[in-house]
Amino acid sequence: MNIQKVDSLHVPNLEAKLSYSGLDSWMNFINKMYGNPVHRFVVNDGEQPVGALSLLEVKHPVFGHYLATAPFGSYGGFAYENEQARDLLLDEARRLAEELKVEYVSLRFDDTASTPPEGWVNHPVYFTYLIDLSAPADELMKRFSSDHRNHIRKSMKKGFSIRFGHLDLLDDAYEALALSMHELGSPYHSKQYLRQMAESLGDTLQFAVTYDAHGRITGGGVFIFQGETIFNLHANVLRFARPAYAGEFLYWSVIEHAIKKGCKTFDLGRSLVGSGNDVFKSKWAPEKKPLAYWFLLAPGHEVPSLNQKNPKFQLIIATWKLLPRFIVRPLGPFAIRGLV
Repeated sequence: MNIQKVDSLHVPNLEAKLSYSGLDSWMNFINKMYGNPVHRFVVNDGEQPVGALSLLEVKHPVFGHYLATAPFGSYGGFAYENEQARDLLLDEARRLAEELKVEYVSLRFDDTASTPPEGWVNHPVYFTYLIDLSAPADELMKRFSSDHRNHIRKSMKKGFSIRFGHLDLLDDAYEALALSMHELGSPYHSKQYLRQMAESLGDTLQFAVTYDAHGRITGGGVFIFQGETIFNLHANVLRFARPAYAGEFLYWSVIEHAIKKGCKTFDLGRSLVGSGNDVFKSKWAPEKKPLAYWFLLAPGHEVPSLNQKNPKFQLIIATWKLLPRFIVRPLGPFAIRGLV
């Protein structure tokens, strides 16, 4: 069994475990958009790949210098078929971290059954949420609580509509996501980021945008298809539309759309344990799957907490919400490029 650094990952047997965020199409897109170096490794047992690791190097004046799998994704980029392959990849990640003098390495994957080896710390603060789409939509509806079913039905009577598309929906999708993230006090990417993503991923990506009865944008999302799974990359609704259950309308519409396309699983994406998103996603009767987030820390460094629950960010979040659009939109890409 041997390990080698490669310029491109061609590992069909591991692609599902790597997820879309570990594949070349995604990593090359991030590299092209933000210029981050990508480091890829493959473990081979004879001619057969049995392990793969794809790391993005981030160097940001505010958020530090580190290596991470699954940039801007929930998990992926680290996959193995046995413990020997896993440990070879971990050793290579350690060597690379020492060579580059990074503050930490962050591995995001979905194997919570494994215990991290010595020197690695597990920090499981995120769930992902998997909805089984194998049954018809009306059967799926029966799994929800009566309150949740009632909210979905109410949303269908509010005059909302939804459009699915690609670059034809770019402008509206960007407005929906940039506005909603601003309301939440979070930076967001540029429109060029969404354009480049759509061009890089092609037909595997779809935008969705919802509108009210007056044609106003109420929310939107970015969804990625891989195999029989649809992944929720981003999905938000605007504050004014939440009381009318615009979030329920968006998610239920995407579920119906995905079932028609033959998807068997809807991965709702990660959310912090105990957060509002955790509560909302749990209403859809998913399998709640804790994610394994392993960290290798350089001496003197702690596990990073780059999320909205960090008390250090509360003043920044509150201030960001108050800033005008012409300030947050150009500053957002600079900030978020360090929060992969």
